[in-house]
Amino acid sequence: MPTQAEDTRCYEMRIYTANESKLNELNARFENHTCKLFEKHGLTNIGYWVPTDKSDNRLIYVISSPNRETHNKSWKAFLNDPDWKKAYKASVKDGALVAKIDSTFLSATDYSPEIKSVIFKHPRVFELRTYVTAKDRLKNLHARFRDHTCAIFEKHKMTNVAYWTPMDANKGKDNTLIYIISHQSTGQSKKNWGAFIGDPAWKKARAESVKDGKILAKAPHKVFMNSTDHSPIK
Repeated sequence: MPTQAEDTRCYEMRIYTANESKLNELNARFENHTCKLFEKHGLTNIGYWVPTDKSDNRLIYVISSPNRETHNKSWKAFLNDPDWKKAYKASVKDGALVAKIDSTFLSATDYSPEIKSVIFKHPRVFELRTYVTAKDRLKNLHARFRDHTCAIFEKHKMTNVAYWTPMDANKGKDNTLIYIISHQSTGQSKKNWGAFIGDPAWKKARAESVKDGKILAKAPHKVFMNSTDHSPIK
């Protein structure tokens, strides 16, 4: 069988914490202006999400470029675009939309599915999960996902969307896996995880993977998300 070509693109996950009552305006700015301007300057829109928890006032999105150098040049061109400056100025006339921005540059793992625009026929909920490993155990975590976890996820109705590791040491290059999966609904996710955890194949794979020491340094962090109207992935 043909193997998937290596994904060498530079991905950037940006998380914007909106000021109170400003999330809808922030999403509107992206839908009406920012996304088009990103593409104009060579930044590919991958996906846009907001947490299902209505009290979580964040926009989480991913964009990509052929490489990091190109990405930085494209971002600079975007910021200097007169159309962006005009749209930004108009959007903040009644106050800043964003209180905080967090950016993480990412590389796709060798077992990540092709990261592309996909619109399911029916709505689905996305789950963003971050795993931090014990010292020198990231390779073991990758092996477990590559050889077992991803396939068992699909067996239990969880769709693999994307898997990344950070590019920079201060963001967890040596100990962090960030991935997105999807479920039919938040309620279905509980059933999916229950079936996954109870699967004998998972129990065996997990036991084998930790016989020489634990892999994770702490419990995974998770955020359930809905895609926005302007997200290429839905």
